Amino acid sequence: MGNLLVALQFGLLFVLAALAARNVVHGNIPAGALMVAGISAALVTWALVHNRPGNFNISPAPKVRGVMVTTGPYRWIRHPMYTSVLMGAGALAWTSSTFIGWGTWSVLAIVLFMKSTLEEHLMRKQHPGYAAYTLRSKRFLPWLF
Repeated sequence: MGNLLVALQFGLLFVLAALAARNVVHGNIPAGALMVAGISAALVTWALVHNRPGNFNISPAPKVRGVMVTTGPYRWIRHPMYTSVLMGAGALAWTSSTFIGWGTWSVLAIVLFMKSTLEEHLMRKQHPGYAAYTLRSKRFLPWLF
């Protein structure tokens, strides 16, 4: 199931990039979309500072010797990488200026919710403190969701 979710995630991101490509090539990128893309890039950078490459997978399965990270953006949200993907994809959907773009973004949000649900199930098995961590953090948005 994890591999299917990863494949869907990347396929949907490809569709969004293709939908936005024409506007990007012509420089028709809304200022708001650029701002959201910048925030997305800042969030992923902050997450990588705290969760170094080698400690995580693109698959929802945690690394066998991985450590649970609760610092940086992980202090407030359990999946800052997924949040960043959703923000970057939102910038692409905005740039595409199409209903299909926002529909694709919505399907991506569902896929990432399913992926995070699977990942959290596996994290609870591997890391005894994960259940308590879920009580003091949110899945994607600080203080909200």
